[in-house]
Amino acid sequence: MRSTSHQRAIGKALTALLPMAPYADTEPIREAALSARFKMLPPSIAVWLATVAHVRHEHTAYDRLLAEGYDREAARFFVVDEINAVLTRWRATRLLEPGGEEE
Repeated sequence: MRSTSHQRAIGKALTALLPMAPYADTEPIREAALSARFKMLPPSIAVWLATVAHVRHEHTAYDRLLAEGYDREAARFFVVDEINAVLTRWRATRLLEPGGEEE
């Protein structure tokens, strides 16, 4: 069971990171950030990791690149600019660093 304070903290972190993201994107990001996978992380980090994963899979050619035989590292390298373009449209307060750990 999720605590209400944790849910609120995730919500605040999501709003702070992505002030202009559409609801259709923020809700899956919120759910991912609240998942057991990210349970032990601070809310801001959980939201960031959930955001990068969501944008990578839903708004870039990442999955197509994997299907074409690229390895994960190469596919992630090639979609950094696409991810940052989406984050910029959403007025994100942080962008993905090429070669960074979040990739």
